[in-house]
Amino acid sequence: MPEWFGTDGLRGRAGEFPLDDTTVFNLGRSLVALLRAKSLSPQVLIGRDTRESSPWLEKILTQGIISAGGQVESAGVIPTSAISFLTREEKFSAGIVISASHNPYRDNGIKIFQRNGFKIPEDWENFLEEKMVATSFSPSSSLPKISPFHPENYYQDKYFKFLKSCFRSSSPAPLKLVLDCAHGASSAYAPRLFTELGFEVVPICCSPTGQNINLNCGSLHPEQLARQVVTHQAHLGIAYDGDADRAIWVDHHGQILNGDHTLYILAKYFQRKKALSSDKIVATVMSNLGLEKALAGLNLQLIRTQVGDKYVLDKMVATGCNLGGERSGHTIILDECPTGDGLLTSLKILEAVSEEGKLLDQLIAGYME
Repeated sequence: MPEWFGTDGLRGRAGEFPLDDTTVFNLGRSLVALLRAKSLSPQVLIGRDTRESSPWLEKILTQGIISAGGQVESAGVIPTSAISFLTREEKFSAGIVISASHNPYRDNGIKIFQRNGFKIPEDWENFLEEKMVATSFSPSSSLPKISPFHPENYYQDKYFKFLKSCFRSSSPAPLKLVLDCAHGASSAYAPRLFTELGFEVVPICCSPTGQNINLNCGSLHPEQLARQVVTHQAHLGIAYDGDADRAIWVDHHGQILNGDHTLYILAKYFQRKKALSSDKIVATVMSNLGLEKALAGLNLQLIRTQVGDKYVLDKMVATGCNLGGERSGHTIILDECPTGDGLLTSLKILEAVSEEGKLLDQLIAGYME
């Protein structure tokens, strides 16, 4: 079992092990060695969140990859799930996200995706750790400058178009939304996305400084969002975390809803649309018993796994299920993307609201904690 990699890649205080410059540089070199060992071309796509340390970490990681003969493209500031999508779509051998998700700005992290958009398995993590221990290269300032094949906005626009294609309501409801982007990666995406789809948008916490990501806002601190929804008389509110891989909700009364509510709403909606691939929904041991009972009322079975969206995905694949998630707000809609995507989940919730003609408080009827 890997020692440095946790349930979501490497995590720690930026500048300290394992996110010091030497370790990160050698991670880049080790990734190239891993890809070659798998008979893959060492072509890598990197994206990042809005932390002040993210550009620095991207630079060091890029140096490591290039020094070992790899090729790197940058997607700039972009949600985590976009890298999963783009790695698969653009046929990169690996994708990397520099983010610590919902953590404070001083923390950061590195997570790696395979070419199919899935997070790398434990045996890949073990290979990387063993290779990093065995190498002791230091970053060099003399590496050649590599011209990117595509500019950052090429990848950003491609992800944006993908998101818009996932909203399939024939008659979008005229909704007023409050969006809390946690001063994170969704700040440049969510307000534009929902405005272009015809919704009235009130954006909050969409001004990243590098140090305010997740600061008293976002999915871990939805109290401000709840107040703003009531103040603006909005139909609902959506809160993301720093890398936008999770989303939680506030209904028009100011009631905060979590990922269990998401699974119930989408399970019921997908069932009606005959879009469920099985009679099973995957969640973790943290999900409330109320979700299990509510799904049973729909003749659906809740399958539980350990905490971590990669474990949710593994169980979904093993059981032939296309909907799963965590109470924290990670939701995986496998027909669209093999990782949690807060923006995609939002689109599907808004699609359900529009198609069913009901607001969130009505859509969760039948679910009790």
